[in-house]
Amino acid sequence: MAGTILIVDDIATNRIVLKVKLADACYETLQCATGQEALRLARAASPDLILLDQMMPDLDGIEVCRRLRANPNTCDIPVVMVTAQDTTEARLAALHAGADEFFGKPLDEKLLLARIRNLMRARETAQELRLRDSTSRALGFGERPTTFDTPGRIALITGCKEQALGWRQALMPHLQDEISVFDRLQAMNDLFGPDGQSQTMPDVIMIAADLCARGDGLRLMTEFRSRHSTRHAAICIAFGQEDRDLAEHALDLGANDLVRPESDPREIALRLGTLKRRKRQADRLRASVHDGLRAALTDPLTGLYNRRYALPHLSRIAEHASKSGKPFAVMVLDIDRFKRVNDTWGHATGDKVLIEVATRLRNNLRAKDLLARIGGEEFLVALPDTSLDMAIRAANRLCAAVKSAPVVTTDGMEIAITLSIGLSVAGGQPVAQADAGGCQLPSILTLIDNADHAMLIAKAEGRNQVTISRTAA
Repeated sequence: MAGTILIVDDIATNRIVLKVKLADACYETLQCATGQEALRLARAASPDLILLDQMMPDLDGIEVCRRLRANPNTCDIPVVMVTAQDTTEARLAALHAGADEFFGKPLDEKLLLARIRNLMRARETAQELRLRDSTSRALGFGERPTTFDTPGRIALITGCKEQALGWRQALMPHLQDEISVFDRLQAMNDLFGPDGQSQTMPDVIMIAADLCARGDGLRLMTEFRSRHSTRHAAICIAFGQEDRDLAEHALDLGANDLVRPESDPREIALRLGTLKRRKRQADRLRASVHDGLRAALTDPLTGLYNRRYALPHLSRIAEHASKSGKPFAVMVLDIDRFKRVNDTWGHATGDKVLIEVATRLRNNLRAKDLLARIGGEEFLVALPDTSLDMAIRAANRLCAAVKSAPVVTTDGMEIAITLSIGLSVAGGQPVAQADAGGCQLPSILTLIDNADHAMLIAKAEGRNQVTISRTAA
């Protein structure tokens, strides 16, 4: 399944209609009819997204959203308000309360599904930030991210500069940020220098869907996503009524949000402010991972995490699995006959092999997966939210990637390299359910030991293969 969505609506017919639409898109659903039950289910089941009605018999959707955002266990769950009361004030109230999106009825089904996909991707970034931050704090590095919101830079790009100036005039009373205006050509010339690096890197870029021609804004967005300096900027696409068919496409291409230019400037300002804060969250994550912790927590040869980082981070992955009920996988990987490489070609060649293997492993894992070097030629991989079948496919992919081409030495010698992999999987139900059955998640050291034992079996049975721990099978 693509994820779990909690549907909150006091009218059973509405819940059933949404359930059918979401099931067709391969989402699992939970349902409830009251605000209090929504809060309970959000805490207990940790859904991937909540579709929330605004009017309910006990707590209205605004109050439910506020309480979700105030609870550390539910604050990151995306909330989409779905209601028949599609007014400016209703939208503003929902966004102020922390809702990520607001849909009036009748629903635009395609746009709703595109926004769901978009918000779930954004949530992964937020989860990764908390996971990395909690690991860093456990090791004594880093501080909790500040919530102080400092002014940022916003770029408005339209087909004609006069339109962009009108947008800026409307937004200035509601934003403290520096707002710059561009047409398409100016954006390309002014936001990038001769070397392709951004001269005035914006936090948020708002682009009209139609610039010189229909859909030009989306093409410009993909250009920004391809540039290193603007790849991580938050992008909002402004689309008119005639561009509704482009809106879904924009979200799937990488837009972070959508606005209607004729919307109340207060709503647009709220959305741009939210995008700025999320972009800065992602910036903090990258800075902490790539700069603040590099020296103490990474292997200097391969650039991978070391054991000191890997074990606490694996503990956080296990904690997440115990709360979400989703399984996770642990692999121990060992380069076959690595001692022979050192003995035959020397340690400098052995180092080159280690670096190349690390690169191939990194290129074949997801951003949220953990990859660490934990021994001389031994690596650890942890895959959050991964079933046994998914883990087996991933392990076989890693074996194939390492074997795919020989490592070429400085004198032109080609060295064939293979891996032996041991695999262990744990989790699959929330801790509360596990307690009731008398079964707990095994410790991370036990999981690693199980995977290590399976890896030794893989070596004994011929190498270059994946062996599953009996406890995982």
